[in-house]
Amino acid sequence: MQHNATSFRLCWTIAAKELGLVFSSPLAYLFLLIFGGVALFTFFWAEAFFARNIADIRPLFEWLPVLMFFLSSAFTMRLWSDERRTGTLEFVYTQPLGLWQFVLGKFIACVLLLLLALAITLVVPLSVSFLAELDWGPVWSGYLATVLLGSVYLSIGLFVSARTDNPIISFMLATCICVLLYVVGSEGLTGFFGHQAAEVMRLVGTGSRFESIARGILDLRDLYYYLSLILVFLLLNVFALERARWVDKPVKAHHKHWHLGITFAIANLLFANLWLYKLPYLRVDTTQGQQYSISTQTKRYLQQLQEPLLIRGYFSAKTHPLLAPLVPQMRDLIAEYEVAGAGKVRVEFIDPQQNPQLEEQANREYGIRAMPFQVEDRYQSAIVSSYFDILVKYGDQYQVLGFRDLIEVNARGESDLDVVLRNPEYDLTRTIKSVLEDYRAEGQIFDMVDKPLTFNAYVSAPQALPEQLNTLLEDIRQVMTTHEADANGKLSVNYLDPAEDSALAQRLAEELGMMPMRAGLLSSDEFYFYLTLENDEQIVQLALEDFSIEAFERSFDAAVEKFAQGLNKHIALVMPDAMSSPGRYGQSAFSQVERLLAQQANVKREDLSDGHVDDSTDLLLLLAPESLDEQALFAVDQFMMRGGTVVAATSPYQINLSGRSLSLTEHNSGLQAWLAHHGVNIPKQVILDEQHGAFPVPVTRNVGGLQFQEIQMLEYPYFVDVRAEGLNKQSLITRGLAQVTVPWSSGIDYQGENNFEPLLRSSEQAWQTSQLDVMPSINAQGEVSYPQGSQRTQFDIAAVIEGRFTSYFADKPLTKRADEGEEQTESSEAEQTELQIEQMVRHSPEKTRLIVFSSNAMFSDQVLGLIGSTNQSASLNNLALLQNTLDWALEDDGLLGVRARGHFNRTLPPLTEKTAMHIELFNYGVVASLILIIALVAKVRRTRRLARHQSAFTPKEAR
Repeated sequence: MQHNATSFRLCWTIAAKELGLVFSSPLAYLFLLIFGGVALFTFFWAEAFFARNIADIRPLFEWLPVLMFFLSSAFTMRLWSDERRTGTLEFVYTQPLGLWQFVLGKFIACVLLLLLALAITLVVPLSVSFLAELDWGPVWSGYLATVLLGSVYLSIGLFVSARTDNPIISFMLATCICVLLYVVGSEGLTGFFGHQAAEVMRLVGTGSRFESIARGILDLRDLYYYLSLILVFLLLNVFALERARWVDKPVKAHHKHWHLGITFAIANLLFANLWLYKLPYLRVDTTQGQQYSISTQTKRYLQQLQEPLLIRGYFSAKTHPLLAPLVPQMRDLIAEYEVAGAGKVRVEFIDPQQNPQLEEQANREYGIRAMPFQVEDRYQSAIVSSYFDILVKYGDQYQVLGFRDLIEVNARGESDLDVVLRNPEYDLTRTIKSVLEDYRAEGQIFDMVDKPLTFNAYVSAPQALPEQLNTLLEDIRQVMTTHEADANGKLSVNYLDPAEDSALAQRLAEELGMMPMRAGLLSSDEFYFYLTLENDEQIVQLALEDFSIEAFERSFDAAVEKFAQGLNKHIALVMPDAMSSPGRYGQSAFSQVERLLAQQANVKREDLSDGHVDDSTDLLLLLAPESLDEQALFAVDQFMMRGGTVVAATSPYQINLSGRSLSLTEHNSGLQAWLAHHGVNIPKQVILDEQHGAFPVPVTRNVGGLQFQEIQMLEYPYFVDVRAEGLNKQSLITRGLAQVTVPWSSGIDYQGENNFEPLLRSSEQAWQTSQLDVMPSINAQGEVSYPQGSQRTQFDIAAVIEGRFTSYFADKPLTKRADEGEEQTESSEAEQTELQIEQMVRHSPEKTRLIVFSSNAMFSDQVLGLIGSTNQSASLNNLALLQNTLDWALEDDGLLGVRARGHFNRTLPPLTEKTAMHIELFNYGVVASLILIIALVAKVRRTRRLARHQSAFTPKEAR
């Protein structure tokens, strides 16, 4: 043990000596200055950090491997070649030390120098963290990947330097080897080979391993690969020096031992890494929210499988270069489903173009067909038909995910496209959930009900009921007898008369708002006719469109589905007609929302003019509702009174986007009085915030007599940028989101008695204005001005109100709407009877939910496109917010848990060009200052060391 400690102390001594020699020359500081300057230049300029508008430092790690080629070769090119050229290597051979100590000492010195160079670049993530919330997991793993990659290149450089006495040759040869190892697994080279060959190349190449760690995955396979590669080249370095000792000497046993050891180390590098590749789950996800790990919710769905689930990936060996790197990512993710399924998930990967029989089956049975892609290079342009599809099959149910369902394309320029997987785990889990539900739905619906249900008919005696209801009641008794028999003990039926039980009548009035009905406006006879389906957690009241047995059966089936586990939910969507006012809503209105909702639920556009919401509806979504009349308002009110969830995106203003004009106009939703009745007041004020997004404005510039147009990002406080404290981290809806942009919003003032939970809040530096001129105004100096407010405070922009609500119409008679062109006349007795018998509920159940977003435009296609033009992830965050809201409201916690882990990039706050320039100059100044400090520290240490040496050789009398 003592001998080992002494050996390592000698290694440190050699390392300190090498570092002293390096820092005794001004070239070292110049080199560090150049390295830091190039790193900053590539980050801020080559990768256009501020234009990219994403709060991460991945561009830095994309360039660091390139810088490592030259940095490592430059560090090592003289370490052995100078020793050999000057003859001091002979001195090393004569020392009573092992050559491995010299090799390890020089290697430690190089690694410390590498760490010092990387420490200079820490100013980059620190600057980004001050601008926006930064995920530090990928940052630290990225630096670890850089240290490992740099250490590999340093060991290569040391080995090459030991084989030549020319530093320039050493530099060039080491750089070539490093570049070769890096590009072996690069996308540009692996694209020419099939999947299996490409995967082997990625295992060999250092670049593919680097990318895996840099994105936040600490994989034991990658760590072992780098460490074994470092060990191999260090052993080769020692072996190269040892062989010089064997010149003109007979072969001895330890020479053979060296050859055997080197062979074993190289074999270990090759075969051990190939073996470890079969164990793909020895890894740690360092990203915030565990973005690259299978979630607990996904595992919960897989545990529900009763039969084998097939996940088959159809991937072509020859595909588009931008899709090629996504294939191994999908394969790795799908493989994790197989492990998490514990034998219930079967995974297959097929190249249909290599197997015509399977290709025919995919085309015929599943409708999977090759997609033509145009592939271009510098020599030719061609059309390549390839597959990028995933089949999910359970029993006789299946669904297919194509490349359009899986990828997201961000355009950073005309020819600069960033193609990434959108949210692969969510897409796969959603599909598995869907096929599982479809398979279950083929059986008896009561098989999907976990808890027993009770059907309660609160009806008066036959003599008190109108004849029409007596006939209906007899039919209901017959139908319910059949349902009770088919439910296998999961349904019980009760017929109760509140008129004979005063305590029951009082409970119905207080808890459910069920008051006695009358047969007509002028009738004094009262009766009860209410139908409910309930368990110990939920009550659903059956609403009848008419008094027929067919209407009852539709309502009863819809009620049972609300209690069934795993069935697709039903969302009723109410939104304005886009074609009637294209300037206000755009030609497509909310088509993005419709497409996203269709992936997770049954979506239907609802017509509220009949005063009724379809019985099967689980959630009512109001997007920028416009001029809702009394009948429509009654439909919304009664839907919520029966326990339905209402989500409303509404505000007093609507934006008009037509051509190059931008204006804000007052908007009448028809919901104002209804919301105010429930304590929600949205004043006619628009919020502006110091923490805001950018607005893209086309600007014409004149350069050398030529005019061209470019997009300039202007500060725009009407785009409230909600992040950090503004997002409710206690709510599942917003917990996984990094940021949300809310355009042209108003504050929410709540004065009700129910539980009020804010979801989105502005910063504390926000204010309101009633001015409707929202067009950015630029003066001659290029400055942008907006209305200012004297009072700065925080505003609620979105909220959940949960509790027991009282109907808006509880004390208001509902007047029947006359048809257009028809005068309102006194209703006939039949009409009055039909109106009064309509079952009005005066109170909602406990825990009824109302969710309000105080912006008409935050989910519209046109505005999402406007936000996305500055940053694609910002618009995706808005859609993710809506998806999370609906999943939470529909109590689909499984999908919510998969999505809410934050798969969207964090964005930067808007910065002026002047501010961005100051940040860049600050970084350059910090790097220069750090190098100056290093130089001063090295000089002080060198001065003290020289003083100690002089003191040691000075006679004691002279001292």
